[in-house]
Amino acid sequence: MMRIRQALACAAAIAAVLAFTTGLTQSASRNFVPDVTFKGADLSGWRSLGDAKWRAENGEIIATPNGGSGWLILEKSYQDVAFFSEFRCAPGCTMGLLFRAEKMADGGLKGIFVSLNAADPASYRVTLDPQGKETSRQRLRPAGGGQVRVAPPAAEAAGGRGAAGARGAAAPAAGRGGGGPAFPQMPGGMAEPIARPSNDMKAGEWNTIDIVLDANILRPFLNDAGGISGGVADEEFGRSGAIALHAGGTGEVRFKDVSYKDLQPRVALPEEVSSRFRMQALNEFYYSWGPDVADINRDGVLDIVAGPYYYLGPDYNVAREIYMAATIDAGTRYFNGVQFTYDFTGDGWPDVINALFTQPTVLYVNPRGEPRRWDMYTVTDRITSELALMKDVNGDGKPEYIFKDANNQFVYANPDPANPTATWITHAISTPGPWANHGMGVGDVNGDGRADFVNAYGWWEGPPRGSTDTWAYHPGAFGKWSRSSPGGAEIGVYDVNGDGLTDLVTSLQAHGWGLSWFEQKKAADGTISFVEHPIMGDFSTKNAGGVTFSELHGSAIADIDGDGIKDFVTGKRFWSHLDSYLDPDPHGAPVLYVYRTVRNPKAPGGADFVPELIHNRSGIGSNAAIADLNKDGAPEIIVSTKRGTFIFWNNWKKPARSARP
Repeated sequence: MMRIRQALACAAAIAAVLAFTTGLTQSASRNFVPDVTFKGADLSGWRSLGDAKWRAENGEIIATPNGGSGWLILEKSYQDVAFFSEFRCAPGCTMGLLFRAEKMADGGLKGIFVSLNAADPASYRVTLDPQGKETSRQRLRPAGGGQVRVAPPAAEAAGGRGAAGARGAAAPAAGRGGGGPAFPQMPGGMAEPIARPSNDMKAGEWNTIDIVLDANILRPFLNDAGGISGGVADEEFGRSGAIALHAGGTGEVRFKDVSYKDLQPRVALPEEVSSRFRMQALNEFYYSWGPDVADINRDGVLDIVAGPYYYLGPDYNVAREIYMAATIDAGTRYFNGVQFTYDFTGDGWPDVINALFTQPTVLYVNPRGEPRRWDMYTVTDRITSELALMKDVNGDGKPEYIFKDANNQFVYANPDPANPTATWITHAISTPGPWANHGMGVGDVNGDGRADFVNAYGWWEGPPRGSTDTWAYHPGAFGKWSRSSPGGAEIGVYDVNGDGLTDLVTSLQAHGWGLSWFEQKKAADGTISFVEHPIMGDFSTKNAGGVTFSELHGSAIADIDGDGIKDFVTGKRFWSHLDSYLDPDPHGAPVLYVYRTVRNPKAPGGADFVPELIHNRSGIGSNAAIADLNKDGAPEIIVSTKRGTFIFWNNWKKPARSARP
């Protein structure tokens, strides 16, 4: 009997992770798949405390305070929990939510209270007497930053450590610095193309509240934005206890789609590798967010560069250091670097640059076969984009290094041929503006034969080669705001539906949700516009293939399936903001997918994107490398993440094999 119960428990856990990872069932909450969503007509499993009258009706929980106040308390305890509900407060009402409602020696309760009142959108530690009357209230102190799981003690936080203290450096110049000037405004005073979410409570209307209480940090999100302060929820305020709804004042209170999830379980599905790929793990440690390929030792075979190492082809079993390697704690520390390879010095040997968010770019010069670590030079000021590209944007046949600089403008840079290890020469693509840190693409958008540049905020038209003309800016919304800022990873710039016009494929939020393609429309006067076709949203939307995952921080574009049409490779950048709940679904499976571009005249816009799982235990970083390593005509996919560095050997044109590695 015990084995049967264990088997059933295991099956239930796997089913839960399946739903969590692939979004097989749409949820009221967009950010998690709940254990429970209240849809009942009675209040079984709840008890009331205080003067308010509670009832259930058509899946809603309704309270009439009648000038008093009261609580509806769930008869189940939680410590770490995700919570979602819609709520509406009639004029004169007050309302809120209590978490970790722990019984005290005098029969009263203590816990963490989130006020849902427009006049008081904040979070508190509270105590109640046995009749439910509030006896104390103290506002939670700030957590000191979002990118940690555990906020430090008050004295330590006051000493200047806190979240930033957890973002340590890694060899040789890593970390996530910060600061700098405020973002400039849009050029010419024009409106931003991407609307920012409102933090305001909508009086008398339905609002949504999304709350994560994990370890000692409370994170509330009103209407999928901010609007309510969270803070430090130390165990002395309530260690583990019930969830409770609160109603007070004179107006009616309504809750609907009340949903919650226990955050304690960590369940992983069995490892799976697509039958169309063979996985090779090069390293099991966190060193890089983006690899690249080049013939480092000039033996005629491509090698792989990832972080401090280059791996020698054709078997990639031997690695050599570029700089001194140091492993990184993936849960509490960053190495935000991606690598690019090219002969930057012009001596015939491929060199390497490390693009590091908030840091200057570092050039490592190939020692031309000498068995030693490489010389290092700083070649740019700090970059402010979480993505960089190497693309030919000026038509000279050589790739340029593209990034956003400290003035918040997009630029491309090249080494001075006479002094390639000195500071590189930069050229402006954009003016300073509020441009997104995420989302970049290069391609011929308007069909004039020249490269254009794309960001979440629109596209910039490339001038004729040799011209000193500025890049003309065309506003566009190729990302979205919510509680995460707009912009994704590398933007695919290619003809998706085969109509001769260049379309765009992009993730919408590197630290949130969304994947869409944007169909180009060209009017008779040549005016270009785009129509969005969603591919994947969140847990509340219908998604291609039933697949749902967050944090699409990395991507690559290539013909993976050999049909002559480019495909979109992306996945989850696992623990993108460390081991914290700053981003939605941080513990979702670190998946890697190829979204195959399938032209279909019956589909919206004339194309479908068909997701195929490559692997569920690696994910993607900020860049992926695509290269035909074994010269069989099928490009391989190389990723470097917090789970290690991997090659996925492409067997698409070969007979299928077992689905398990």
